[in-house]
This record gives sequence, C-alpha cells and structure tokens, in this order.
Amino acid sequence: MARPRQFDEERAVDAAMRAFLGSGYEATSTQDLCTATGLGRSSIYNTFTSKHHLFKKSLRHYMDIRTAGILETLEGPAPVREKIGTLMRQAVEPRDGLPRGCLVVNTMIELAPHDAEVAAMLKRDYARRLEALRAAIEAGKISGELAADKDATALAHFVIASISGIQVSLRGGAGPAAAQAIIQTALGAF
Repeated sequence: MARPRQFDEERAVDAAMRAFLGSGYEATSTQDLCTATGLGRSSIYNTFTSKHHLFKKSLRHYMDIRTAGILETLEGPAPVREKIGTLMRQAVEPRDGLPRGCLVVNTMIELAPHDAEVAAMLKRDYARRLEALRAAIEAGKISGELAADKDATALAHFVIASISGIQVSLRGGAGPAAAQAIIQTALGAF
C-alpha cells in the first residue's frame, strides 16, 4: 500500500517557484529544489514526475499570482495612467511578496525558444495581460483621460515591454533611479 503524502503540494510548488525565480530553470538543480521545498528527491519525482513538470507547475503558479495582481490593479478605481505607473513601480518593488525579478521574462529567454509547451503557456499569459491593459487604456480614452487617437493595443504592448525592460535592467545592475527614469519616460507616452 502506498503511503499518503505528508506535505502540502501547493507550498512545495510555491517554494520551487521561488527557487526557479532566483536561479532560472537550468541553474536550479534537483538538490536546490529539495532544499527549497524540504522534500526528498523521491517525493519530488513521485509527486511531480520531473524537474520540467515541477517547473511548469511553478510557472503557472507564478503567472496566476502576478497576473491576478495586474488585473486587480487595472480593475481598481484609479486613473489609467496611475494604474500603469503602479504596475511599472511593482516591477521595482513587487507587492505580492515575491522577490524582484520575473520568472516569465526569464523563461521567455531561457526556455521558450526551444520548448513549445512553455512558449504556449507564456503566449496565453501575455494575451491575458495584453487584453486587460488594452481594456484599461480604452476605458481611459472613453473617460477622456487619454487622447482618443491613442492606439490602445500598441500602448498595451508598450507597457508590457517597458515592464519587462525594467526587470531586465534591474537584473543587469541598474538601480532604482534608472528604473524610475524608465517609468517616467514610459508614462510620457500616455
């Protein structure tokens, strides 16, 4: 008879997500995952079947957390320009308890070019964020906060690219002052 699981799978996925966020997919070893989750190798493989499967669960969990935060901000009562500024500042200082950085951006570079399944996950998440941003920008146009001739889809792509650029810049050594300059420049497009 198989022994019942003695751990919380969601907590293990969250811990693995944090390990992958800190080191990336390739550099996170099975031992790193054991240390992060507090699980033995056999528990990890019996539950998640492979490092790759655990990574996909971790990525999905990360996207759920981050995208939920984005949607919450965009659905709030603030003016759209303020909402977008908030999203950009959260790239510098995340409010969701996660460390600075972005597992989505890291994964786009590290895995998406040669992993079709992961690329499809990222594409779905991007589309979800893009649509939420586009809708918020359209609402800003309707309310008169933004000029009617602004292209909401183009601006939504620009916001996503700007946030990703902030995260990459910070990882590359840029400080908060540089990130703030990027934010102010990007907000000038609105």
